[in-house]
Amino acid sequence: FFLSLKLEKKRKGKLQKQICQVVLDHFEKQYTAELGDAWSSVRDVLTSPWRWQHALLLNRFSPCPGLESSLAEQGYHPAFPAALPYLPAALRCYIRRTPGRFPAQKHQPGKLKEYYLLNAASLLPVLALEVKDGEDVLDLCAAPGGKSVAILQCACPGHFQCNEYDDLRSRWLEQTIESFIPDPLINLIMVSKLDGRQIGDLQPEFYDKVLVDAPCSNDRSWLFSADPQQAVLRLMQREELSSLQFQLLRSAVKALRPGGSLVYSTCTLSKAENSDVIDLILSSCRNVVPVDMSGMARGVSQEFTLLSGTQRHELLVLPGKGRAWGPMYVAKLKKVSPT
Repeated sequence: FFLSLKLEKKRKGKLQKQICQVVLDHFEKQYTAELGDAWSSVRDVLTSPWRWQHALLLNRFSPCPGLESSLAEQGYHPAFPAALPYLPAALRCYIRRTPGRFPAQKHQPGKLKEYYLLNAASLLPVLALEVKDGEDVLDLCAAPGGKSVAILQCACPGHFQCNEYDDLRSRWLEQTIESFIPDPLINLIMVSKLDGRQIGDLQPEFYDKVLVDAPCSNDRSWLFSADPQQAVLRLMQREELSSLQFQLLRSAVKALRPGGSLVYSTCTLSKAENSDVIDLILSSCRNVVPVDMSGMARGVSQEFTLLSGTQRHELLVLPGKGRAWGPMYVAKLKKVSPT
């Protein structure tokens, strides 16, 4: 017992040393101001990787007999209640309250993986998008591909474009799709490497649904930046991200058909990259209106800690002890016909 306690302390100490102090100091100042009392418990989880949890998204294209009963024996249960406004039967995600990571499956050409390991909160943007069979869908910033895979667990789009501008990340996206999606369906997916800011002009009013999972200051990974100089540079460039996010959103609005829906998401707690960006798009685009997500928020509040006081068209998942999901910001908008 004492040996295992010693090893646990050593493991925690090792992980603790990896925290980048300059980033933590920056977050401390910003998030104390923005989140108030909620920040201290969020900070405790974010800075303690041994408390982090991982969900399993099962792949409907590669059924594994006995996997669900095995997960149940290990304390896993479905992540989302049937009461959600949109929850396709084919989307099966399992979580458990205790920390720990299920073994990852390696990429093997020609062989589909049975499950995808992810932060359960990252499925909320996909559920908010409410994709139906036959709809034309754009995943504007698709790498590494988890949300694209999740969309295909929910429905079979008529046309599905997965876009990733960065060359390295685009290859990662292609490998993810190859690992989870069978050949006949892969042929219906178009992987593009366009500048997301230009897609709206290139393909105006082409899509029924658009997901903008925007590049952001990823709080979890930034806290563990190995290079302090890179961390300082990231923090200096942080203010420029909201401008990029706004341009991506504006492009997404152009790419939407009237009546179509748009979901914007990030994995940061930062107000400047979340609600401020949405407020700016709502004030500058007269053909966009917010969509009420309070039904979804109520449905997931059992398993996810949500920041109180947000608008009805948005939600922010706060990592908490035993519910270490997030950060994940989600907002939903609809394009209306010009009057």
